[in-house]
Amino acid sequence: MKIRHLHLPSGITQGIPFLIEANWTPEQAMAVFELLNDLREQIWARYGLQLQALYREDRSAHDCGDNPGPELDDEPL
Repeated sequence: MKIRHLHLPSGITQGIPFLIEANWTPEQAMAVFELLNDLREQIWARYGLQLQALYREDRSAHDCGDNPGPELDDEPL
């Protein structure tokens, strides 16, 4: 199933859509937000170095293929 009209930070475009009730209270929204922040912190504490390496690999793969950058001369300016 395609997820339409969503631009998720992960770039995921397929899967099961996740709906949030429109009538959450601000307190409920804050509780979920804090839970997600805590989860993010725990994941980063455990996998931070590996995640950084994956981010670097992903960026270098995109930089090399999609945007080769300017050509450099062999001689200094």
